[in-house]
Amino acid sequence: MLIHVCNNKRTIKISLLCLAAITFIAITTSVAFAGAQDFTVVNKTGVEIHKLFVAPHSSDEWGEDILGKDTLADGESLDITFSKADKAAHWDLKIEDEKGNSITWESLNLLEISKVTLHYKDGKAWADVE
Repeated sequence: MLIHVCNNKRTIKISLLCLAAITFIAITTSVAFAGAQDFTVVNKTGVEIHKLFVAPHSSDEWGEDILGKDTLADGESLDITFSKADKAAHWDLKIEDEKGNSITWESLNLLEISKVTLHYKDGKAWADVE
């Protein structure tokens, strides 16, 4: 009888260790899919943004418009996420209004930035970063 009780305790300990390992793997796997460059962009430009592009600073091409058919109104924000495969630290960001006027911010270190607030006033553009 004593051996049977020890086997049950042993089974419980092994089960708890397996559960802890599975929980750890689940947590780290979900984090592994997120990119370290993820950030939030906040539109404080005073105009509606019709196109938004983000590209590695080393790239000569912008790629596709992140907004697609949507727009980003003044005062709204958008979370931008990257895949874990994206390794670049420095990224450029470009916005366009409905007339095709564009503003570009270059070499944003997205490994150190979690929020970019875009501003435009009196012909000058700037970004606050957090």
